[in-house]
Amino acid sequence: MENEESNKTEAPDHVNSATDSLKKDSAKESSKKRFSLFSKKPESEVKTIEKEEVKSAESGDNAKASDHVDSSADSLKNDSVEEPSKKRFSLFSKKPEVVAKPTVFLHPVPEDAQIISSYWVKEPYAKISIVTVPSLGGALAYYIVETQLADFERIAFAKLLAILSKELQPPKTNEIDAKLHVIKEARRVASKYRRSLGTFTDEAWGTILYYIERDLIGFGPIHAMMLDPNIEDISANGVGLPFYIWHRRYESLPTNLFVMEKETLDNLIVKLAHLSGKHISTAFPVLDAMLPGKHRIATTYKEEVSPKGSTFSIRKFKEEPFSVIDLIKLGTINETMAAYFWMLLENRTTVVVIGGTGAGKTSTLNALASLAKPSMKIVTVEEIPELNLPRDNWVQLVSRESYGLGSVKTGEVTLFQLVKTSLRYRPDYLVIGEVRGEEAFVLFQAMATGHGGMCTLHAENLDYAIKRLRSAPMNVAETYIPLMNVAAVVERVQLPKKSSSGLSFGRRMRSIYEIEDFDVYHPIAEWDPVNDILNTNLEGSIMLRHIGEKTGKSFEEIIVEVKRRATVIKWLKERNVSESHEVVRVIAEYYVKPAAIEKIALTDLQSSTVKPSRRS
Repeated sequence: MENEESNKTEAPDHVNSATDSLKKDSAKESSKKRFSLFSKKPESEVKTIEKEEVKSAESGDNAKASDHVDSSADSLKNDSVEEPSKKRFSLFSKKPEVVAKPTVFLHPVPEDAQIISSYWVKEPYAKISIVTVPSLGGALAYYIVETQLADFERIAFAKLLAILSKELQPPKTNEIDAKLHVIKEARRVASKYRRSLGTFTDEAWGTILYYIERDLIGFGPIHAMMLDPNIEDISANGVGLPFYIWHRRYESLPTNLFVMEKETLDNLIVKLAHLSGKHISTAFPVLDAMLPGKHRIATTYKEEVSPKGSTFSIRKFKEEPFSVIDLIKLGTINETMAAYFWMLLENRTTVVVIGGTGAGKTSTLNALASLAKPSMKIVTVEEIPELNLPRDNWVQLVSRESYGLGSVKTGEVTLFQLVKTSLRYRPDYLVIGEVRGEEAFVLFQAMATGHGGMCTLHAENLDYAIKRLRSAPMNVAETYIPLMNVAAVVERVQLPKKSSSGLSFGRRMRSIYEIEDFDVYHPIAEWDPVNDILNTNLEGSIMLRHIGEKTGKSFEEIIVEVKRRATVIKWLKERNVSESHEVVRVIAEYYVKPAAIEKIALTDLQSSTVKPSRRS
């Protein structure tokens, strides 16, 4: 962008007024050292950051320059310089002593911290560092490091953001990518007001565009965390408290991100609610919704139900769902059990995945459901659409909350209603994301009429799961319990030794039971916590015997078929074929030419130099 003559378009008045305000405060501090967010040790006389408001001359509305003005410790400083002796803000102190509360604060990496791991999430603008924090006795913490804007770049960014808020044109069609459209509009506006915005290098312009994307169509201060594929969960517990994340490698970690003002956290909650297409307010302060990218969010608003202020928890969705090959690589199951489930699902056997919070129930259910015969029709019923099946013959149904007030539930569509409706679709398999209410009764009725069924159930073990099923509000009769043919208990466990990926914890299928009758359960597989292997007992399977009776085959023939399929699955694992669509394609080919696929698999395995897996 280049400076032009006076005949070029000038910035509107509301933008110039915002810029003048920013320039005045910036000029005051031009002779002082700027606080460097990412320097190893901040300067001792750092002044806290005060939120600047950009006032609109046209409408009188307050438009904030951006959360970056607050979140970057390199932002404009106030002129409260009379108390340099006060203590600096401490990341992990319970009651931080500050002169004035910053709006959003990213604490710099301590000078004496040891960096354990560091990686980019948006190169070269956003980087993540996992470090040890001496003040926590060497415990790990998660640090976000974002590229800073210089003073003149920040002024241009504030102007550009203010102009875009007034002049951003919507895309002509829904097929246009929102991110590309906003960047295109930013370039258009920057070209239109080039004289007022100034001249920038390509590097500076790239940084400005990063913050435009982050604050306008992204997730604001948590954008870098949302970009991190290693994060499973992000949570904010209230105002003035560090955000926490659950890292796939390092588990629960505090971050260097703080929101120090109620209004800022409230605005973030409203932004997240709007991104999910939902509404949240003091009248409806609790929300459970789905963000773009299928990330699940549960949030509370203001102090209506959470005394520490607004809170949220985001469970990030894996864009490419785990396949059964991924579960084998992670050690959740082995090839033999994968082949066993493949055989069960082909014959419409009912499977229930049981486990606690964060055990991996939904991921396991999704991977197992992908083993169903490609020609089968599957109907899924969920409150929040989390299942992602790599097939076309799949009907996805999602419940809807009431939009009425009071006791009248106007427009509400419950899981119970959807499960009843789904039976009219003539599904081969009815899959319920999680049963917790009266829909369980309909599911068991469907299984009694010959439909295959799959679901997850929140319980610690099989005994507690059955007690839950028999209690209100599910109220499943004792005589229906055997319709739950197979129960797989999944649990997040501490591993006896670190896995090949360096993890000290993992998710394991601790036990698999076949249910012959009420209180008559046959263990088919048990996880050995000492050696981290899954011990199997297919010889004791009554389900495989029933399949043999239905198909006119002997039990020995069924066992041989399970072993053939285990060989194919092992071959896929050794070839590193783990994408769900590829796995489903090979399964489809196996049904067409099983002998040919088995021969190819055996030949490749015999000629392979890769040693067989210990869990095979």
